[in-house]
Amino acid sequence: MSAPQPPAAARRTVLKGAAAIVGAAGAGAALTGCSTETNSGAGSPAVPTAPVELGAASEVPVGGAKLYRERKLVVSCPAEGQYKAFSAQCTHAGCVLDKIVEGQGNCPCHGSRFDVATGKVLRGPATDPLPAVPVRAEGGKLIAG
Repeated sequence: MSAPQPPAAARRTVLKGAAAIVGAAGAGAALTGCSTETNSGAGSPAVPTAPVELGAASEVPVGGAKLYRERKLVVSCPAEGQYKAFSAQCTHAGCVLDKIVEGQGNCPCHGSRFDVATGKVLRGPATDPLPAVPVRAEGGKLIAG
């Protein structure tokens, strides 16, 4: 006579429980990937609260834009001597834009795109435009805020 076999249902229950634990851990890791903590935006204002010197005005090309990621600002120059600035902090989840490609600011967290000359949302999930920030050229330097 052979030894009694454990019921197959009990084994399936253990395997399902293990799969649920692994799935929960994976979901936690996925949520961590969406965190704004790693993208420099969390817990700080979207626009400067005091004037900030950005550097030489000549660093922003006419007809182009420059991302000042560490200051969370993007500045465009539509015409010689004219500048527009916007917060570079995405209005969806607060991540800071990581690059400008063909006039579009890219949010690395969820893929929102913004027109860096107007702040307008070009692709969601963001629905609100980037907030405008006052900017001026003074003594060859850009001052925002």
